[in-house]
Amino acid sequence: MTATNCPKKMANAIRALSMDSVEKANSGHPGAPMGMADIAQTLWAKFLKHNPKNPQWFDRDRFVLSNGHASMLLYSVLHLTGYNLSIEDLKSFRQLGSKTPGHPEYEETPGIETTTGPLGQGLANGVGFALAENHLAAKFNKSDINIVDHFTYVFVGDGCLMEGISHEACSLAGTLGLGKLIVFYDRNRISIDGDVSGWFTDNTPLRFKSYGWHVVDNVDGHDHQAVSRAIDEATEISTKPSIICCDTTIGFGAPNKAGLADSHGAPLGPNEIEATRTHLKWDYPPFVIPKEIYEAWNATEQGEKKEHEWHHICDRYTKKYPSEWSEFKRVLKGDLPDTWETEIHQCFNQIRTFENKEATRKSSQSVLDLITKNLPELIGGSADLTGSNNTFHKNSNNLSPSNKKGNYIFYGVREFGMSAIMNGLALHGGIIPYSGTFLVFSDYARNAVRMAALMHTRSIFIYTHDSIGLGEDGPTHQPIEHLNSLRIIPNIDVWRPCDRAETSVAWFGSVERREGPSCIVLTRQALPQQKSERAMEEIRKGAYILMEPEGKPRALIVATGSEVNLAKEITSILNKNGESIRLVSMPCESAFARQTETYKEQVLPNDIIKRISIEAGTTSFWYKYIGNAGLAIGIDEFGASAPASDLYEKYGFGLENCLEKIKNYLRKKD
Repeated sequence: MTATNCPKKMANAIRALSMDSVEKANSGHPGAPMGMADIAQTLWAKFLKHNPKNPQWFDRDRFVLSNGHASMLLYSVLHLTGYNLSIEDLKSFRQLGSKTPGHPEYEETPGIETTTGPLGQGLANGVGFALAENHLAAKFNKSDINIVDHFTYVFVGDGCLMEGISHEACSLAGTLGLGKLIVFYDRNRISIDGDVSGWFTDNTPLRFKSYGWHVVDNVDGHDHQAVSRAIDEATEISTKPSIICCDTTIGFGAPNKAGLADSHGAPLGPNEIEATRTHLKWDYPPFVIPKEIYEAWNATEQGEKKEHEWHHICDRYTKKYPSEWSEFKRVLKGDLPDTWETEIHQCFNQIRTFENKEATRKSSQSVLDLITKNLPELIGGSADLTGSNNTFHKNSNNLSPSNKKGNYIFYGVREFGMSAIMNGLALHGGIIPYSGTFLVFSDYARNAVRMAALMHTRSIFIYTHDSIGLGEDGPTHQPIEHLNSLRIIPNIDVWRPCDRAETSVAWFGSVERREGPSCIVLTRQALPQQKSERAMEEIRKGAYILMEPEGKPRALIVATGSEVNLAKEITSILNKNGESIRLVSMPCESAFARQTETYKEQVLPNDIIKRISIEAGTTSFWYKYIGNAGLAIGIDEFGASAPASDLYEKYGFGLENCLEKIKNYLRKKD
């Protein structure tokens, strides 16, 4: 039995494993795996370039299951083709500690390229994968040797295309002409609430044609030859992404539940499963796959052959283009240049001599000017706010269909799509992505930022106009709760620097961080430089003593960003009046939280009971550091439209107002 003469039986193996695993877990989604099984068999058996024995082989094709609830389809295929995913792992579907969670999770299961589940984000990740391939191919391929040459395939359902992020990402993909992106639309017309004709009547083919995509419409998703012809057609189109619109039946093979919402998100039940086995002529017990089916699916030999061929190509490349090969290996490993440490110390020393007042968004651009000369993998962009975010540096050039080597992406007004595309860029390898928008619009992008933290991607999110200090644009643009809403996401570093020196270290730390994403939160308004003997390593620790009284401090003030200078003025006045106050700048709370207990005690000693926080945002977060008896000076209401100076006075951040609050607080008995 070969892969070419038993496609239906091979597809039915997916159906059987999917319905049995969902039944055993008493939880899951059998309908989409059963409906897309024929498409998956055709793609994986005839087209997909991959090696089950080395899931991270670089020039593999990328496969993304954007409709992540159909996870048992992917787990079944990974198991059948020879990945390190056993039948016992399938039996443990959705159980604690298993390699088969309810939705695919990056780094949890071999062969999973990205965590999917929130619909539409996998599709946007796929755009990022394809964009990364497009860029790296232009940068490293030669006229006689291609070392970057792979496709990105994405499965999507009706739900993915209903989500707004699908418009953001696919519109940009068409504009950029990502010819190696191929999307399979599972047009089964069923969602949780039933037949989608009551709420989803878009003409999807015309929609994608308007984006500039190549569209293959009306493909019978249960006809292996029809699917194969569609893929052949799509792979021949080099200047446009392609969408293959496949008409399928959800729950295909289940006599009483096929085509119904009943098969979408619940086990079929023992009786329906038995009837399905009979209908499909699948005469095997649960979790039993005959040897000949395994042999037909096994992709190890072909995968190892493909990888070996690629390594042979790389050997030729190494000999002919040794310097390019060295750089290629470096960026794929995620290593920074050998000169990095020297360059950042030079940058910091140059930065700290700057004396003029400056918005930290401008400071950020100055840092980028210095660090990007020898950091080609840093690919930037902005959601139509390039001039406001200051994300375009002197070494930037626009990435476009005519300049695929470019290092700057004009994302347009697409904050959510931009952030999810960045995750795809980071996951692909060879690129460290950063992007910019206003802090208040992090709300639009939040779920992609959360997914970045969940997947530990090396994504850098620049957020400017970080408080009421942006002024006249008013409360719709003035972030109040956003700093702390980002800080409470696990595994994310949120930097809010107060000047050029802290901004430079925020960038150094974000570029170096491999464990997860970073946010660098910057001001619109100009801030003074905090001239002191601060060392770079002090700032790297996330919090440090900026001012110390002559004697032992009886109280301390913690401040961030634009409020550090206000806190410095207050501390100076109080200390001149004999109050003995320590000032701590905390540009990155999570970095500080990772320090040793000894260092944390040095900066915030437990015996200093009187504590004050000053930050132009919500206050609840700060009680973690100042205690319930501390004084949190912040803003817990929406702002207003007015010049920044007026707003700071109105909302209690004027110098005299703050001094009075703090003096009253210090007079109270401990």
